[in-house]
Amino acid sequence: MSDNTMTLRYRNSFLREVEENVEAGQWVRMCMQCGVCSGSCPLGPHWDHPPQEIFMMIRANKREEVLGSSSMWMCTSCYNCIARCPRELPITHIMHGLAHYASKLGLVPKNQQTQKFAQKFWDNLYKTGRVNELRLGLSLYFMNGFVNGIKTSLKMQKVGLGMLKTKRMNPFEFFSGHSCKDSKGLQAALKKAREIEEAKTAKFQNV
Repeated sequence: MSDNTMTLRYRNSFLREVEENVEAGQWVRMCMQCGVCSGSCPLGPHWDHPPQEIFMMIRANKREEVLGSSSMWMCTSCYNCIARCPRELPITHIMHGLAHYASKLGLVPKNQQTQKFAQKFWDNLYKTGRVNELRLGLSLYFMNGFVNGIKTSLKMQKVGLGMLKTKRMNPFEFFSGHSCKDSKGLQAALKKAREIEEAKTAKFQNV
């Protein structure tokens, strides 16, 4: 094998791509495949690939299989894996980072509820710099269609009425809400951060 071929393989390394584009991606190298994270996860039996298997696949350069997997979208941020990992890997952050990176590349599995929630949360936050909880909650009720939204609303009507009676919810907040002091400045900073991320992503897409 020529030196040029070996260099090209290194440049195409998915591990390097993860290290440069995924939050806490540099920690993937530290996984010793003990499986404690998978055994600690309450949703472990339902994953296509448990965390330590995802890390092994990254190191094996299985880019399409990893980014097309639904595994990272299963994480509920319970942090059991981080608390019990003998090497203290930030596993939750890596899994969310992989999901975010796959989303940027347009590789989100179909009908992925976690991705829908994340996008609605982001859209809600981006406008004012603060979350309008009432508007976010209602948007989640209707994210799978109008009919499902009505059904969910009817199921939750007792909870809603209870929140109104105890003044834990104000219907007028749907329109008003709260914004940070410099929402335009925040949007400008987020836009610049997105441009930087997109430039890094494009580098690996064009290799």
